[in-house]
Amino acid sequence: MTISRPDGQRSPTLEEVAEWAGVSRSTVSRVINGVSTVDPELRELVQRAIDATGYVPNLAARSLVTRRTDSVALVVSEPDDRTEQAEPFLNRIFTDPFLGRITAGALEVLRPEGIHLVIMPAESPAHHHVLRYLRQGHVDGVLLISSSDEDPLPQQLCDLGIPAVLSARPGKPLPMSYVDVEQQVGAKLAAEHLLAVGRHHLATISGPLDMPSSQDRLAGFRAALAVHGHAYVPSAAGNFTRASGEQAARELFAAHPEIDGLFVANDLMAEGALQALRDLGRRVPEDVAVVGFDNSIAALQCRPQLTTIHQPLEEMAAEMARLLLARIGKADPKPRSVIFHPRLVKRESA
Repeated sequence: MTISRPDGQRSPTLEEVAEWAGVSRSTVSRVINGVSTVDPELRELVQRAIDATGYVPNLAARSLVTRRTDSVALVVSEPDDRTEQAEPFLNRIFTDPFLGRITAGALEVLRPEGIHLVIMPAESPAHHHVLRYLRQGHVDGVLLISSSDEDPLPQQLCDLGIPAVLSARPGKPLPMSYVDVEQQVGAKLAAEHLLAVGRHHLATISGPLDMPSSQDRLAGFRAALAVHGHAYVPSAAGNFTRASGEQAARELFAAHPEIDGLFVANDLMAEGALQALRDLGRRVPEDVAVVGFDNSIAALQCRPQLTTIHQPLEEMAAEMARLLLARIGKADPKPRSVIFHPRLVKRESA
């Protein structure tokens, strides 16, 4: 059976879909609304009828029944003290490979479920706009990239009862699921590798020290070196951008020209540090061995290519999406944490 209409005529109705499939109108409605008890063969038959007739569900009416929007927000939150940096917030988040990898991993899970992903930057001046949008029920839940101990957004989402999953361990206990990598283990791998290639004067460029991941990477690097008798480890903090990595490297080598091994807390900052070392006439790895963290596309774009710590961001984001869907569907309402393992990827820089 094929239903055709002159251009401009009304869209197919629910009744016409039911007639095409040879089922009741209520069966079609249950399929469209995602009722799980519908027989799989009937579901497939109704789906073929929808495709054949060109029926478009009334999403507004459907949402009244299911109370679902079939969309989730990927919110990238920024604290107050980083909104006045020279590089605009939007430039930073959309040029950082981190966001692209998180997005790709989440979509691998969300797309097959028919869930749309809305990317929402939430720098400090826009926090209240984002919170209002979420409070109004435009999305079913939130994948939250929150980068500061002082960020109020995670607690606000908990207080409002909005389903959410964090991209890293929260700075303080919250009733919210999160996904992370063993940050200190990754930093230990970097320290042990620099020692293994014969470096004796080691230093590190950390991320912002209000971030749990930055704190953990710095602590893990220092702890690993302390075991080998390195009581003092020079460090400088960046903000996970190329420019900040370059500036931090210049500061470190001005104060400690003897440095021959450098751990940088992400690949973008490491790329900036390599530029600083070229400008200073230091050869990599002959004079200074450099290890990054992330194993992003930036590691391959570095010259020389960067030895780095791999964190499986795509897998981590996919797990975030699965945890969120379980929370939205109330299949797993209790907060959970899932921790992934890092590994060292050897390239030319160390």
